[in-house]
Amino acid sequence: MTDRIAIGLGILLILLLFLDGVFNHWAATLFMARRFTDVLWWVAFWR
Repeated sequence: MTDRIAIGLGILLILLLFLDGVFNHWAATLFMARRFTDVLWWVAFWR
């Protein structure tokens, strides 16, 4: 991955988080965080 692609992805991620906070009151971010913790528990169980 080049520096240009990494910077572009970082800016895109920050922009999406900002838009989620402004328009959706962090609902999508919280949903994805909860799903991620569920996946972590599931992977830890199968380990």
